[in-house]
Amino acid sequence: ANTSAFAQENKPLVQIVATTTDLRSLAEVVGRARVRVTHLVPPNTDAEDYQPKPQDVQRLKAAKLVLRVGADYDLWFDRLAAQAGNSAIRRGGPGYVDCSFGIALLEVHGGEVNPGGAAGHAHGSGNPHYWLDPRNGELITGFILEALVRADPANAKTYDTNRRAFLVRLDDKLREWEHKLVPLRGRPLIAYHNNWAYFARRFRLNLAGFIEPKPGVAPSAAHLAALIKRMESDNIKIILRQPHEPARNAEFLARKSGARVVQLAASVGAAPDARDYLSLFDSNVAALVAADAAR
Repeated sequence: ANTSAFAQENKPLVQIVATTTDLRSLAEVVGRARVRVTHLVPPNTDAEDYQPKPQDVQRLKAAKLVLRVGADYDLWFDRLAAQAGNSAIRRGGPGYVDCSFGIALLEVHGGEVNPGGAAGHAHGSGNPHYWLDPRNGELITGFILEALVRADPANAKTYDTNRRAFLVRLDDKLREWEHKLVPLRGRPLIAYHNNWAYFARRFRLNLAGFIEPKPGVAPSAAHLAALIKRMESDNIKIILRQPHEPARNAEFLARKSGARVVQLAASVGAAPDARDYLSLFDSNVAALVAADAAR
Protein backbone atom coordinates (compact mmCIF):
# COMPACT_ATOMS: atom_id res chain seq x y z
CA ALA A 1 0.00 0.00 0.00
CA ASN A 2 2.86 2.35 0.83
CA THR A 3 4.45 1.61 -2.53
CA SER A 4 1.17 2.43 -4.28
CA ALA A 5 0.81 5.71 -2.38
CA PHE A 6 4.39 6.65 -3.23
CA ALA A 7 3.73 5.94 -6.91
CA GLN A 8 0.64 8.18 -6.87
CA GLU A 9 2.52 11.00 -5.19
CA ASN A 10 5.31 10.81 -7.76
CA LYS A 11 3.08 10.37 -10.79
CA PRO A 12 3.74 13.13 -13.37
CA LEU A 13 1.34 16.05 -13.16
CA VAL A 14 -1.36 16.37 -15.82
CA GLN A 15 -0.20 19.10 -18.21
CA ILE A 16 -3.09 21.42 -19.16
CA VAL A 17 -3.05 24.39 -21.52
CA ALA A 18 -5.97 26.82 -21.33
CA THR A 19 -6.52 29.58 -23.84
CA THR A 20 -7.47 32.08 -21.11
CA THR A 21 -6.68 32.88 -17.50
CA ASP A 22 -10.28 32.18 -16.50
CA LEU A 23 -10.16 28.60 -17.74
CA ARG A 24 -6.75 28.20 -16.14
CA SER A 25 -8.17 29.29 -12.78
CA LEU A 26 -11.09 26.87 -13.03
CA ALA A 27 -8.78 24.01 -14.04
CA GLU A 28 -6.65 24.72 -10.99
CA VAL A 29 -9.60 24.47 -8.60
CA VAL A 30 -10.50 21.03 -9.98
CA GLY A 31 -6.99 19.66 -10.43
CA ARG A 32 -5.21 21.44 -7.57
CA ALA A 33 -1.91 19.69 -6.79
CA ARG A 34 -2.37 17.06 -9.49
CA VAL A 35 -2.16 19.44 -12.47
CA ARG A 36 0.13 22.01 -14.00
CA VAL A 37 -1.88 24.60 -15.94
CA THR A 38 -0.64 27.33 -18.26
CA HIS A 39 -2.60 29.85 -20.31
CA LEU A 40 -1.97 31.34 -23.74
CA VAL A 41 -3.73 34.74 -23.79
CA PRO A 42 -2.34 37.25 -21.25
CA PRO A 43 -4.83 39.09 -19.03
CA ASN A 44 -5.91 42.46 -20.41
CA THR A 45 -5.49 41.16 -23.94
CA ASP A 46 -8.40 40.68 -26.33
CA ALA A 47 -8.43 36.93 -27.02
CA GLU A 48 -10.39 37.47 -30.21
CA ASP A 49 -7.43 39.34 -31.70
CA TYR A 50 -4.65 37.31 -30.07
CA GLN A 51 -1.67 36.42 -32.25
CA PRO A 52 -0.19 33.06 -31.12
CA LYS A 53 3.54 32.91 -30.44
CA PRO A 54 6.09 30.18 -31.23
CA GLN A 55 6.29 29.17 -27.56
CA ASP A 56 2.54 28.48 -27.62
CA VAL A 57 3.16 25.63 -30.07
CA GLN A 58 5.74 24.15 -27.72
CA ARG A 59 3.29 24.28 -24.81
CA LEU A 60 0.68 22.39 -26.82
CA LYS A 61 3.13 19.67 -27.84
CA ALA A 62 3.41 18.58 -24.20
CA ALA A 63 -0.24 19.12 -23.23
CA LYS A 64 -2.42 16.26 -22.03
CA LEU A 65 -5.52 18.47 -22.06
CA VAL A 66 -6.44 21.76 -23.69
CA LEU A 67 -9.28 24.03 -22.62
CA ARG A 68 -10.69 26.62 -24.99
CA VAL A 69 -13.48 29.17 -24.67
CA GLY A 70 -14.98 28.29 -28.06
CA ALA A 71 -17.98 30.23 -29.40
CA ASP A 72 -15.64 31.82 -32.00
CA TYR A 73 -13.69 33.55 -29.21
CA ASP A 74 -10.38 31.76 -29.82
CA LEU A 75 -10.68 30.77 -33.47
CA TRP A 76 -6.89 30.85 -33.87
CA PHE A 77 -6.58 27.80 -31.62
CA ASP A 78 -7.35 25.18 -34.28
CA ARG A 79 -4.44 26.24 -36.47
CA LEU A 80 -2.16 26.39 -33.44
CA ALA A 81 -3.14 22.87 -32.36
CA ALA A 82 -2.49 21.56 -35.87
CA GLN A 83 1.00 23.08 -35.79
CA ALA A 84 1.73 21.35 -32.47
CA GLY A 85 1.23 17.91 -34.00
CA ASN A 86 -0.44 16.56 -30.84
CA SER A 87 -3.44 14.59 -32.08
CA ALA A 88 -4.88 14.16 -28.57
CA ILE A 89 -5.63 17.85 -28.23
CA ARG A 90 -7.13 18.51 -31.63
CA ARG A 91 -10.85 18.89 -32.09
CA GLY A 92 -12.45 15.52 -31.31
CA GLY A 93 -9.39 14.20 -29.47
CA PRO A 94 -9.58 12.86 -25.88
CA GLY A 95 -7.68 15.86 -24.54
CA TYR A 96 -9.71 18.53 -26.34
CA VAL A 97 -12.25 20.49 -24.23
CA ASP A 98 -14.46 23.21 -25.71
CA CYS A 99 -15.90 24.77 -22.56
CA SER A 100 -18.76 26.41 -24.45
CA PHE A 101 -20.33 22.99 -25.06
CA GLY A 102 -23.65 22.89 -23.23
CA ILE A 103 -23.62 26.62 -22.38
CA ALA A 104 -26.79 28.51 -23.30
CA LEU A 105 -25.17 31.28 -25.33
CA LEU A 106 -26.73 34.71 -25.53
CA GLU A 107 -27.12 36.84 -28.67
CA VAL A 108 -26.98 33.95 -31.13
CA HIS A 109 -27.65 35.31 -34.62
CA GLY A 110 -28.44 33.42 -37.76
CA GLY A 111 -27.20 34.24 -41.24
CA GLU A 112 -24.04 36.29 -41.75
CA VAL A 113 -21.30 35.79 -39.21
CA ASN A 114 -20.32 39.45 -39.21
CA PRO A 115 -23.26 41.41 -40.56
CA GLY A 116 -22.52 44.92 -41.67
CA GLY A 117 -18.95 44.45 -42.85
CA ALA A 118 -15.57 43.13 -41.85
CA ALA A 119 -14.64 45.83 -39.37
CA GLY A 120 -14.19 44.71 -35.80
CA HIS A 121 -14.61 41.11 -34.70
CA ALA A 122 -17.69 38.97 -34.90
CA HIS A 123 -19.73 37.41 -32.13
CA GLY A 124 -21.01 35.01 -34.77
CA SER A 125 -21.80 31.95 -32.64
CA GLY A 126 -23.24 34.06 -29.85
CA ASN A 127 -21.75 36.27 -27.17
CA PRO A 128 -18.60 34.36 -26.08
CA HIS A 129 -18.10 35.95 -22.65
CA TYR A 130 -20.13 33.26 -20.87
CA TRP A 131 -17.65 32.75 -18.00
CA LEU A 132 -18.79 36.15 -16.67
CA ASP A 133 -21.93 34.48 -15.37
CA PRO A 134 -20.41 32.82 -12.30
CA ARG A 135 -23.10 30.14 -12.38
CA ASN A 136 -21.50 28.92 -15.60
CA GLY A 137 -18.45 28.10 -13.49
CA GLU A 138 -20.41 25.05 -12.39
CA LEU A 139 -20.77 23.80 -15.97
CA ILE A 140 -17.20 24.65 -16.97
CA THR A 141 -15.70 22.81 -14.01
CA GLY A 142 -17.94 19.86 -14.87
CA PHE A 143 -16.39 19.66 -18.35
CA ILE A 144 -12.92 19.95 -16.84
CA LEU A 145 -13.68 17.21 -14.34
CA GLU A 146 -14.79 14.83 -17.10
CA ALA A 147 -11.60 15.51 -19.06
CA LEU A 148 -9.36 15.01 -16.04
CA VAL A 149 -11.04 11.73 -15.17
CA ARG A 150 -10.36 10.53 -18.73
CA ALA A 151 -6.74 11.64 -18.51
CA ASP A 152 -6.04 10.49 -14.96
CA PRO A 153 -8.71 8.01 -13.78
CA ALA A 154 -6.71 6.95 -10.72
CA ASN A 155 -7.35 10.40 -9.19
CA ALA A 156 -11.00 10.73 -10.22
CA LYS A 157 -12.26 10.86 -6.64
CA THR A 158 -9.81 13.63 -5.74
CA TYR A 159 -10.88 15.74 -8.72
CA ASP A 160 -14.55 15.25 -7.87
CA THR A 161 -13.94 16.23 -4.23
CA ASN A 162 -12.04 19.34 -5.31
CA ARG A 163 -14.85 20.42 -7.62
CA ARG A 164 -17.54 19.83 -4.99
CA ALA A 165 -15.63 22.00 -2.51
CA PHE A 166 -15.39 24.76 -5.13
CA LEU A 167 -19.12 24.60 -5.85
CA VAL A 168 -19.93 25.07 -2.17
CA ARG A 169 -17.78 28.20 -2.13
CA LEU A 170 -19.33 29.38 -5.42
CA ASP A 171 -22.88 29.01 -4.07
CA ASP A 172 -21.99 31.00 -0.95
CA LYS A 173 -20.36 33.71 -3.04
CA LEU A 174 -23.29 33.92 -5.46
CA ARG A 175 -25.66 34.67 -2.60
CA GLU A 176 -23.26 37.33 -1.33
CA TRP A 177 -22.83 38.99 -4.75
CA GLU A 178 -26.56 38.94 -5.50
CA HIS A 179 -27.31 40.58 -2.17
CA LYS A 180 -24.72 43.31 -2.68
CA LEU A 181 -25.94 44.16 -6.19
CA VAL A 182 -29.64 44.41 -5.32
CA PRO A 183 -29.50 48.26 -5.32
CA LEU A 184 -28.25 48.25 -8.93
CA ARG A 185 -30.93 45.94 -10.33
CA GLY A 186 -32.59 47.37 -13.40
CA ARG A 187 -30.51 50.53 -13.34
CA PRO A 188 -29.25 51.40 -16.86
CA LEU A 189 -25.49 51.23 -17.45
CA ILE A 190 -23.20 51.95 -20.40
CA ALA A 191 -20.29 49.61 -21.21
CA TYR A 192 -17.35 50.08 -23.52
CA HIS A 193 -17.50 46.59 -25.08
CA ASN A 194 -20.24 44.00 -25.07
CA ASN A 195 -18.53 41.77 -22.50
CA TRP A 196 -21.12 41.94 -19.80
CA ALA A 197 -24.30 40.30 -21.10
CA TYR A 198 -23.96 37.19 -18.91
CA PHE A 199 -22.89 39.16 -15.85
CA ALA A 200 -25.82 41.54 -16.35
CA ARG A 201 -28.34 38.73 -16.77
CA ARG A 202 -27.15 36.93 -13.63
CA PHE A 203 -27.35 40.05 -11.46
CA ARG A 204 -30.30 41.71 -13.24
CA LEU A 205 -28.37 44.73 -14.46
CA ASN A 206 -29.54 46.78 -17.42
CA LEU A 207 -27.00 47.30 -20.22
CA ALA A 208 -28.46 50.28 -22.05
CA GLY A 209 -25.72 50.84 -24.64
CA PHE A 210 -22.10 50.41 -25.65
CA ILE A 211 -19.34 52.85 -26.55
CA GLU A 212 -18.33 50.49 -29.36
CA PRO A 213 -21.18 50.46 -31.91
CA LYS A 214 -19.98 46.95 -32.89
CA PRO A 215 -17.41 44.75 -31.15
CA GLY A 216 -13.96 46.07 -32.03
CA VAL A 217 -15.25 49.18 -33.85
CA ALA A 218 -14.33 52.63 -32.52
CA PRO A 219 -17.25 55.02 -31.95
CA SER A 220 -17.99 57.95 -34.23
CA ALA A 221 -18.74 61.43 -32.97
CA ALA A 222 -22.41 60.87 -33.87
CA HIS A 223 -22.53 57.64 -31.86
CA LEU A 224 -21.04 59.37 -28.81
CA ALA A 225 -23.51 62.25 -29.14
CA ALA A 226 -26.40 59.78 -29.22
CA LEU A 227 -25.04 58.05 -26.11
CA ILE A 228 -24.87 61.36 -24.26
CA LYS A 229 -28.53 62.05 -25.06
CA ARG A 230 -29.47 58.56 -23.92
CA MET A 231 -27.51 58.96 -20.70
CA GLU A 232 -29.19 62.27 -19.95
CA SER A 233 -32.70 61.05 -20.73
CA ASP A 234 -32.31 57.78 -18.78
CA ASN A 235 -30.19 59.20 -15.95
CA ILE A 236 -27.33 56.75 -16.64
CA LYS A 237 -24.57 57.35 -14.11
CA ILE A 238 -22.21 54.37 -14.52
CA ILE A 239 -19.91 53.57 -17.44
CA LEU A 240 -18.12 50.19 -17.43
CA ARG A 241 -14.61 49.95 -18.85
CA GLN A 242 -11.94 47.25 -18.74
CA PRO A 243 -8.41 48.37 -17.75
CA HIS A 244 -7.01 47.78 -21.25
CA GLU A 245 -9.81 49.59 -23.09
CA PRO A 246 -9.23 53.19 -24.23
CA ALA A 247 -10.07 55.67 -21.50
CA ARG A 248 -10.65 58.75 -23.68
CA ASN A 249 -14.20 58.10 -24.90
CA ALA A 250 -15.41 56.78 -21.56
CA GLU A 251 -14.01 59.84 -19.75
CA PHE A 252 -15.54 62.13 -22.38
CA LEU A 253 -18.98 60.63 -21.80
CA ALA A 254 -18.49 60.89 -18.04
CA ARG A 255 -17.65 64.60 -18.25
CA LYS A 256 -20.61 65.35 -20.48
CA SER A 257 -23.15 63.35 -18.49
CA GLY A 258 -21.91 63.48 -14.91
CA ALA A 259 -21.49 59.69 -14.90
CA ARG A 260 -18.74 57.73 -13.16
CA VAL A 261 -16.35 55.41 -15.01
CA VAL A 262 -15.97 52.05 -13.25
CA GLN A 263 -13.15 49.71 -14.20
CA LEU A 264 -14.18 46.06 -14.21
CA ALA A 265 -12.01 43.06 -14.98
CA ALA A 266 -13.43 40.69 -17.59
CA SER A 267 -10.76 38.07 -16.92
CA VAL A 268 -8.70 36.72 -14.05
CA GLY A 269 -5.54 38.79 -13.69
CA ALA A 270 -6.93 41.86 -15.48
CA ALA A 271 -7.03 43.75 -12.17
CA PRO A 272 -4.79 43.35 -9.10
CA ASP A 273 -7.61 41.98 -6.95
CA ALA A 274 -8.87 39.54 -9.61
CA ARG A 275 -6.41 36.81 -8.65
CA ASP A 276 -8.66 33.83 -9.40
CA TYR A 277 -12.19 33.06 -10.60
CA LEU A 278 -13.99 33.92 -7.37
CA SER A 279 -11.96 37.04 -6.61
CA LEU A 280 -12.67 38.22 -10.17
CA PHE A 281 -16.32 38.63 -9.14
CA ASP A 282 -15.43 39.90 -5.67
CA SER A 283 -13.42 42.68 -7.33
CA ASN A 284 -16.12 43.60 -9.85
CA VAL A 285 -18.97 43.57 -7.35
CA ALA A 286 -16.95 45.74 -4.95
CA ALA A 287 -16.21 48.25 -7.72
CA LEU A 288 -19.90 48.52 -8.67
CA VAL A 289 -21.03 48.85 -5.06
CA ALA A 290 -18.46 51.61 -4.46
CA ALA A 291 -19.56 53.49 -7.56
CA ASP A 292 -23.20 53.27 -6.51
CA ALA A 293 -22.37 54.53 -3.01
CA ALA A 294 -20.49 57.51 -4.48
CA ARG A 295 -23.40 58.72 -6.63
